[in-house]
This record gives sequence, C-alpha cells and structure tokens, in this order.
Amino acid sequence: MNIAIDGPAGAGKSTIAKIVASKTGNIYVDTGAMYRAMAVFFISKGIDADDTEAVEANLNDANVTIRHEGGEQVVILNGENVNGKLRTEEVGNMASRISVIASVRRKLVDLQRDLARTTDVVMDGRDIGTVVLPDAKLKIFLTAGADVRAERRFKELAAKGIEADIKQIEADIIERDNRDMNRSESPLKQAPDAVVIDSSYMTIDEVADKILGLAEERREKQNAG
Repeated sequence: MNIAIDGPAGAGKSTIAKIVASKTGNIYVDTGAMYRAMAVFFISKGIDADDTEAVEANLNDANVTIRHEGGEQVVILNGENVNGKLRTEEVGNMASRISVIASVRRKLVDLQRDLARTTDVVMDGRDIGTVVLPDAKLKIFLTAGADVRAERRFKELAAKGIEADIKQIEADIIERDNRDMNRSESPLKQAPDAVVIDSSYMTIDEVADKILGLAEERREKQNAG
C-alpha cells in the first residue's frame, strides 16, 4: 500500500513521512532529496539552472540512486553518499529551479515509480499523488503557513549554528511556492482525492497519528474488498 505525501517546502513532509514509514513498515522515499542530489551535481559543474541546454547536455552524466542503510535513506550521486550536502539553502534553491525542467523530472520520476513497483513506499514531494503515484491508496496534502515554515527552517539552521535572516527565509519560501505551483511540468497542487492537513498548529506526533489513522482505514477497506 503506497502512501503519497505532497506539499510545499517546509511543511514537514520528510519528518512526517519517515515516522509514518517506520510505523507502517513501508520504505521511505524522499523524492526531494533526489532533486537535491541533482542540484549538487549541477552546482559542482558550475551549470546555471537557467541554461536548459547545458542542463540537458549533462543530465545523463548524473546517476542518482537510493539505498537504505541501518534504516536510513542514503542518496548516492555517481557513487558518492551526498546526504551531508543536500540541506543547504543553495542546494534547495537550485533543486527548485531545475525541477521545472521536464527532462530532469522525467529522469527522476522513472526511478521513483520503479521503487514503488517493487515495495510499499511512503513517498513525499510536490507531485507524488498527481503524477508519480496517481494510484496511491492514500494521498496527503500537507501544508502550513509560509511564516510558520520560515520559523521552522530558521530554528533548524540555528540549531546547527548557521546564521540566517528569517525574513529572507520566508521570502525564499514564498518564491519557491510560486515557482513550484506555476511551473508547466508537474506543478505543486492538491490531488482531488488527497486529504488536506494543515500542520501550522499541530505537533509532529499529531500529524503522524492523523495519517496513520487514515492509513489504517484504507488498509481495512482494501482487505475487506
């Protein structure tokens, strides 16, 4: 039983998806990390996301795979574990920019679908319920206010000793939302059959419990059918 969790940047998708996966026994697939790995590749090559011709010319030189070690997802870029490079603001912004390029999306969507065909997954991203896994048994659209998401990101960076401007973080989030929602290729949007959860004033456990309850309902219906 595949579970799709979509939503904007900073809504808590990855954190929640990991919890849900651990509780259901599904494999967690962080599709955003796959796009971030591609971003790391293009940044290392000095390629600008606006140079679509250069992106497409070098795309086949980037091999992104996922494996699980000790229960954790490890993202491999051309044989290298790049988990430690994925969460910078530079990489996040680059990932958002290259994600509008159709050829990049097609390359990664194929990999994501292959993973879901072979095992039960919890997959989070921007277009999982609408494009990647339209037949997922449970679809969640997880959201939160831009100000709330900015505050979460600010605290995350502060905990790592990284200085940041919360107003700039919020501005970046709003810009990323706009780019994700208005791109021509697989825009961020709620699937018609998705359950909307606004996590602005919910704890992580409350959100996870809500989704786990919905998953159990779907599983019971599936078994009864």
